[in-house]
Amino acid sequence: MKRAATIIAMLGIAACSFAQSNDKPAAQSAPGGQTAAPAPAGKRPPQAKTQPEFDAYKAVMALTDAGAQEKAADDFAAKYPDSELRPVLYKAVMHAYQQTNNADKMMDTARKVLSYDADDPEALLGVSQVLAERTRDTDLDKDQRLAEAKKDAQRALVTVDTDIPTAGQPPDRIEAYKGFLRSEAYAILGTLDFNNKAWTDAEGSLRKSIDAFPQQVDPIAVFRLSVALDMQSKYPEALKYANQAVDLTKEGTAAGDAARKEKDRLTQLNGGSGSAPPKN
Repeated sequence: MKRAATIIAMLGIAACSFAQSNDKPAAQSAPGGQTAAPAPAGKRPPQAKTQPEFDAYKAVMALTDAGAQEKAADDFAAKYPDSELRPVLYKAVMHAYQQTNNADKMMDTARKVLSYDADDPEALLGVSQVLAERTRDTDLDKDQRLAEAKKDAQRALVTVDTDIPTAGQPPDRIEAYKGFLRSEAYAILGTLDFNNKAWTDAEGSLRKSIDAFPQQVDPIAVFRLSVALDMQSKYPEALKYANQAVDLTKEGTAAGDAARKEKDRLTQLNGGSGSAPPKN
């Protein structure tokens, strides 16, 4: 998940307190004096059963080295084999490996999360992203890897509404977090279609990715949307997104150079203008 560095802190839904209880939200009054059912609170947040377990959890979370944190998480899981906090710790390790661009270890730890919670949307997307971005035509299991990537991304679009603890979280934070995950899922699906040269399908998924989280647009999704439109001869709109991709990237980076090359190509196709011509 390319933008996760700024998103990880968006929603602290890990076990932060023993007080995340089974208290039911108060019913609200509905028109006509009827009692309205409370809004769904989402999945119950994971909880520690004892203070020593919670202290051990905090010690693992405090580690900053990904390798050391993974070993500590393994030790925690062995010491507390029934703890609800095991997937929370492995998800933290997954993010730590992501920050160091260690895709293989990121996917390994995402699979550990899924061994405890097969529907965790972040872990599903962690596996899906690596499979989508790192599978090569020469891989003997290429078809299986890409099929799993698609299945996981599609599943995450479902479980983002069922598998995220929401108790005690502001609704706007919850919605932003869900929007980010949906954006990532659609970006992965768009990438799979993009790599398969299914330009129309790629266009649809990449548009959904951009629309799902407009607060922080994924520059790679914008660039790929530009190319997908280009390949369908939709040059003016393709140029619009190429310009946006240039604005979102830095020159000298792989993404930035690719975006600038695409912009130059489309500028020529649009009569030498750096902006898309107005529609009649």
